[in-house]
Amino acid sequence: MLNQYPLWKYILIVAVLVLSTLYALPNLYGKDPALLISPLRTSQMNKEERTLIENALKQANVKYSTFENVGDKLRVRFPNTEQQLKASDILNKLLEDKFIVAQNLAAATPAWLRAINALPMYLGLDLQGGIHFLMEVDMDAALDKERQRYVGEIKTQLRDKGIRHAGVTDDKGSITIRFRDAETRAKGLDLLSKNLRDLQFSEVDEGSDFYLKAVIREAAKAEVRKFALQQNITTLRNRVNELGVAEPVIQQNGDRRIIVQLPGVQDPGEAKNILGATATLEVHLVDEHNMNVREYAETGRVPPGTKLYYDRKGMPVLLRKEVVLTGENIVHASSGFDQRTNQPAVYINLDDRGGNRFSRFTKEHVKDSLAVVYIENKVKTRIQDGKPVKIKEKIEDVINVATIQERLGRRFQITGLDSPNEAHTLAILLRAGALAAPIEIIEERTVGPSLGRDNINQGIESVIIGFVLVLVFMLAYYRMFGLVANLALMCNVVILVALLSLLQATLTMPGIAGIVLTVGMAVDANVLIFERIREELRVGNSPQASIHAGYEKAFSTIADANITTLIAAVVLFSFGSGPIKGFAVTLSLGILTSMFTAIMGTRAVINLIYGGRKIRKLSI
Repeated sequence: MLNQYPLWKYILIVAVLVLSTLYALPNLYGKDPALLISPLRTSQMNKEERTLIENALKQANVKYSTFENVGDKLRVRFPNTEQQLKASDILNKLLEDKFIVAQNLAAATPAWLRAINALPMYLGLDLQGGIHFLMEVDMDAALDKERQRYVGEIKTQLRDKGIRHAGVTDDKGSITIRFRDAETRAKGLDLLSKNLRDLQFSEVDEGSDFYLKAVIREAAKAEVRKFALQQNITTLRNRVNELGVAEPVIQQNGDRRIIVQLPGVQDPGEAKNILGATATLEVHLVDEHNMNVREYAETGRVPPGTKLYYDRKGMPVLLRKEVVLTGENIVHASSGFDQRTNQPAVYINLDDRGGNRFSRFTKEHVKDSLAVVYIENKVKTRIQDGKPVKIKEKIEDVINVATIQERLGRRFQITGLDSPNEAHTLAILLRAGALAAPIEIIEERTVGPSLGRDNINQGIESVIIGFVLVLVFMLAYYRMFGLVANLALMCNVVILVALLSLLQATLTMPGIAGIVLTVGMAVDANVLIFERIREELRVGNSPQASIHAGYEKAFSTIADANITTLIAAVVLFSFGSGPIKGFAVTLSLGILTSMFTAIMGTRAVINLIYGGRKIRKLSI
């Protein structure tokens, strides 16, 4: 019999619609006022601190809805913005030195939907308001820094093997090593080519001087550029936490640019201050001769030549003021495991100057303790006498205390960390304390929240108007078949929203434009099918044969049209920037969903209505 579907196809269509409805539902719920409490640097919130927060809110009669863990962060939801603002003031004073308290809106998706990972789409900058930065990384500076590292490495290796040289210099693009005779140069070349495989060496003779020229291989240069970009992204992401943005966008754009979008942030100056904050590292000797550390902490008086610091758990530590090392001496940091104890560790590489000093210092202080202090300089805006005043703050935390077991050199490790994750985070912080290469803000835009609301309203209106006009036209022109097409169109929008939500896509105005275009394109396929059915009826074919021929013969035309549009969308995604990519993603998904609903979906409904029985006339 013509126009009948097997049972599995109906089951498939129903399953897709049920799942799509479930994953599209979160977008119907609003958002709750919330506070997102994030640990500073490597700190983690413990039960005592969470209890402290709960008690502080209860004592101030602040009503809250729920406490929930979000990774290493704590989110507190409130019934209204009044309670949220009141709680924000209280917790900012209570947790200022240890945690970042950020106001945001948390999706009010029910727990049963969150349990199946059904979450709403994010709103883009143009719909929510905020700040957009386009930053460019100076890759030449990154390569210069890498060459300087190799200069120090070459000097160290030649010195360790007793190979004499007359100088190692960086000649803007290459490294030149001068030798006094060809035999010594040959020994140096043999050593360096084995140990420094990322460098390409060549021999150059000039009079009585014998030179080795070294350039970084192209593959290694690409790796340096990639690392610089990734490290800068990590640094910026750490900085953005200070702004408390719930849904920031920090992503690579090309091979040297970074896009930073901060929805909900309206002060570009504050954003620049945070993104440009500097951080460094210092190593001090622990003053172990004075045991009354708690007494010093209570009185605020410390012995001459010492300074009181606090570790991540709030315990006082007395350190000598003399700085053994600074973050400027660190050229690389990576996480791993101590080979002897199998405990998490961070491995640190120093430059020549830092390595020599550290070697001499540790030789003289075996069995003494060293403390690693993480220092961050920030600029905060506070209200004084009703006016905003910028105040510079210096935050200093002891992140590790370890005993010197033996003389150390250019490479050493930090142990005593709680977990591999903490070691990884610390390694990133040590690398990201300063940017891997300078960045320049080459584009800056601010979108107001009122404009965002207007965009949302206009976007929703455009979708509704386009949707209604298409529904009315299809129903009036194609009658029963038009009604079926309208049903498929509604299902298409539901499936599209579900896919965007599953992908956790960010909805922007171009994305809404893609949805509007999809509404038109979804019925375009049905128009081709229905017109083909009408042609078959005009030439005298039976209704059943006309339905079958309409779907079969129109398929190739529909496929050609949609594939060419899909190719255009892929090209837009490949070469476009943020807004263009959003449009391309929505359009691509819309094409796929419209093919499913307009061909398979409508055919299933038509088969249920007309298939398997004798009919004289079609309502088309």
